Amino acid sequence: MPTQLRLFMAPQDEVALVRYFERFKFEVYPRRVPQDWQEFRATAAELARFPEEELYLAATEIGAVQVDTIKRGKDRGAWRVDEVRSPVVFWERCRKNEDGELLSGQLWAQNEVTEQTGRKDPAPERFRALVQDIDQWVRTNYRKGHPKPFLVGAHCARLVKEERLVLRVNEHRGGTVEVVR
Repeated sequence: MPTQLRLFMAPQDEVALVRYFERFKFEVYPRRVPQDWQEFRATAAELARFPEEELYLAATEIGAVQVDTIKRGKDRGAWRVDEVRSPVVFWERCRKNEDGELLSGQLWAQNEVTEQTGRKDPAPERFRALVQDIDQWVRTNYRKGHPKPFLVGAHCARLVKEERLVLRVNEHRGGTVEVVR
């Protein structure tokens, strides 16, 4: 079973999260990797270079990033990161919709052996510990949302409390989320 955290983050929350990520020495990859992509370290100073919507944070000190060439569709010829065989954390960033509501994002990592993904070996223990550390840090520093699986960053919660921001689940007909604590 993958580790998934469903989140709401204001820009200040993203900066705090990336500062926390600096200790892991992640490298940044977009969801669709162009042939000329130059990876860079995930640091707060480089946050402006991060892809706007979806990206991978690769723990290259733990293992190599596996990529495959996309053979069909509009992204044909680009590379895609194999998120099952590579030690990567997928990050879907929060963004605002046309109504000014903040759409949910997520952090996701595959650690387990599953028939659906074809993974034959579990992720390296160092990567499993890293993902568990991230999970614990987010659950400790973020506020609970209602409905239950959502977590809300401190700055985002403050904007909601000031009634300047509505949190919306990033799904078709997604409902709103309230901050519990």
